[in-house]
Amino acid sequence: MVKKQSSSPAPNGRGDATREKLLDASIGVFGRYGFDGASTRMLADAAGVNLQAITYYFGSKEGLYVATADHIAGLISSHVGGLGGRIRARLAEAAGGGEAIDRYEAQAFLTELTQTMATLFIGPISEPLARFLIREQMEPTEAFERIFAQVMKPMLEAATALVGIVLGENGASRPVRLRTLSLLGGLMVFRVAHAAVKRHLAWDAIGADEVETVRRHAGELVAALAAEGGRS
Repeated sequence: MVKKQSSSPAPNGRGDATREKLLDASIGVFGRYGFDGASTRMLADAAGVNLQAITYYFGSKEGLYVATADHIAGLISSHVGGLGGRIRARLAEAAGGGEAIDRYEAQAFLTELTQTMATLFIGPISEPLARFLIREQMEPTEAFERIFAQVMKPMLEAATALVGIVLGENGASRPVRLRTLSLLGGLMVFRVAHAAVKRHLAWDAIGADEVETVRRHAGELVAALAAEGGRS
């Protein structure tokens, strides 16, 4: 069980490198073995640091686990945060009395968002992240709450607003929220069901061509949604 607590602030200098090593290694160790299965010795060995470093930088294994969640949120944000910020700023501008976002602008934003997320999901960087996140989806702890608040919630809210505009429906309604989850879930399958995807599509490996295929697929999903909105 992970208790709610704050991680220690990072010292400057060489200590930052040690701290980063622990955070990077902990994603894989916690993802593979879970919080209970990962020992402090395993975590320190994976990072190539002294065992005492965990206590020094994070206070405890619990502190390291929570800090790892923040680290994961930062990694995801480095890939999608800039785009998410642009979308949220444009939505705020429209809500504040600026030029309204029409269906075509919303479709363009939604296409860019889904293609960016598809690239992240199918790429190798997401594999260790997914192991950690799937465990937290099954049995949420404070780590999930942090990742959800920092990354998932803002992206879901932005995507839902765009889906609502594309469909010409209330973005706060449950049907629009469900459609948003279905749209993004159709892309997440390329990571959470990675082996099944490769087998079903007869892909030996995931390379540039496969990534481009998934990006095109993301655009087609958004185009189908837009066509539905146009008919309505």
